[in-house]
Amino acid sequence: MKLLWIDLNCSYAHSSLALPALHAQVMERTDVEWSVVWTTTSEVLGATVDSIYAYRPDVVAATAWLFTHERLLEIVSRLKALMPQLTVILGGPEFLGDNEDYLRRHAEVDAVFSGEGEESFARWLNVWNCREAWGSIPGVCYMHNGVYHQGGLARVTHFDSLKSPEESSLFVWEKPFVQIETTRGCFNSCAFCVSGMGDPVRTLSIDVIRARLIRIREHGIRDVRVLDRTFNYNPQRAIALLQLFTEFHPHLRFHLEIHPALLPSSVREVLTTLPEGLLHLEAGIQSLRQEVLVASQRKGTLSQALDGLRFLCSLPNLVTHADLIAGLPLYTLPQIYEDIRTLAEYGAGEIQLESLKFLPGTAMRRDASLLGLRYSPMPPYEVLETDAISSAQLQEARRLSRLLDAFYNTSAWQDITRRLILNEDDFLHRFLDYLTRHNYIDQPMSLERRGELLYLFCKEYYPDYTTEATVAWIEAGQSLKKRPAERVLTGRLQPPASWTVLYGTFNETLRMCFLPDGADGDGYWFGYDSMSQRPAPIFKARASSE
Repeated sequence: MKLLWIDLNCSYAHSSLALPALHAQVMERTDVEWSVVWTTTSEVLGATVDSIYAYRPDVVAATAWLFTHERLLEIVSRLKALMPQLTVILGGPEFLGDNEDYLRRHAEVDAVFSGEGEESFARWLNVWNCREAWGSIPGVCYMHNGVYHQGGLARVTHFDSLKSPEESSLFVWEKPFVQIETTRGCFNSCAFCVSGMGDPVRTLSIDVIRARLIRIREHGIRDVRVLDRTFNYNPQRAIALLQLFTEFHPHLRFHLEIHPALLPSSVREVLTTLPEGLLHLEAGIQSLRQEVLVASQRKGTLSQALDGLRFLCSLPNLVTHADLIAGLPLYTLPQIYEDIRTLAEYGAGEIQLESLKFLPGTAMRRDASLLGLRYSPMPPYEVLETDAISSAQLQEARRLSRLLDAFYNTSAWQDITRRLILNEDDFLHRFLDYLTRHNYIDQPMSLERRGELLYLFCKEYYPDYTTEATVAWIEAGQSLKKRPAERVLTGRLQPPASWTVLYGTFNETLRMCFLPDGADGDGYWFGYDSMSQRPAPIFKARASSE
């Protein structure tokens, strides 16, 4: 049997973990010939279909993700037209609910897999060409003679005994990061999340994780994304994992989720001692409103979460990413603006604002009408309107998310953006309106273009911040010939008799520039390395007549 996997992603920076996870369990079988076509949603559709068709597979399998699902259906519908006898089976988090309507609407899909596939998919391969036997395989949902067969929800019973994805010859080592699943299941019950559907929590031992990380390090991978939604639910295990990660510093950097409401003193103490650059934390906060968290069935009190988040953001050795979700029940747009300001005040390293997605099988989707939530019936099933936030306000939240990504979440512009958010109550509204009116907000913007727009905006609306905008521009290594540097003096400059050095060491070989600020002689001095092409200054000082 010839099986072809469609590894469809939004960009080539990503790859499917499902593929090597499934293949690892059956890679010793000689009766299945595996092939893979890697592609993205931006590739030419016809070219992708033709490359798959050239293999003449018996089975096509793929994971349907929120942002690739529609393109995947376009691909498999064309393949089914070319090869009517082809068997198409899909899996993914979108198939955790009732799949009858989906299969009736998409006849090009023969079956969908609901749940965890490593054990059951191997069994399905034994009967792939005998539809009458599919009903014996947990998780397989399909139509047969017009009758829908619901396969239930497949669960892996021996998670710790599975062969790791890295053992598969189809594991992709060429990507900028890899994922490692250290725990499966979740203790939480968030109504919007597929991990909150009662999955039992299963873990890997520290020794097994260590062996896998050694293998990852040996392949020269730098960034590891840890898939563990229960990371700090068990404090002792959290401490053991943190100590394990420390063993791999500075070779590996770990990105993981952490629940800010569950940070006992023992875990906090370890977090404070970790080496800088080891962790990038994603603190699941979703909203800073107790009533919203209760309606979303999220565990942990708001006061505990805020205290934990404030602690995480205060740690200089860690980067903490905080996320908010627009469209949650009872969550209003003014509250979102206020919560962003609070997160900026805490010093969050990143603020991510996403729109709520209604994944099949989740309690939020099931109870949407009762909660006053309306959503798109098509992937990615995004929220359209709620009783608390209108359609137009959700579009504003979407644009606000782009503003945060372009300015607050970009290190070059973060400091000045944070100060503007904290010191000017109307900054976010005015800057978003400025970017929207000039049709910038939905356009791709280079780092240079963003810095220029921020400078021009400050010059027009907040002139007291123009010097800060120029300082940010210079330290980002941008051209001194562009408008944000229009007040900068270059050429033969004589440094003042005294200044306060802010960083670096002055020497006579530096190329100097001066940014005046206020009284004669006041301002910032910057020095560039004359012997290198480094665009950013290596020396900064403040001269003041006071």
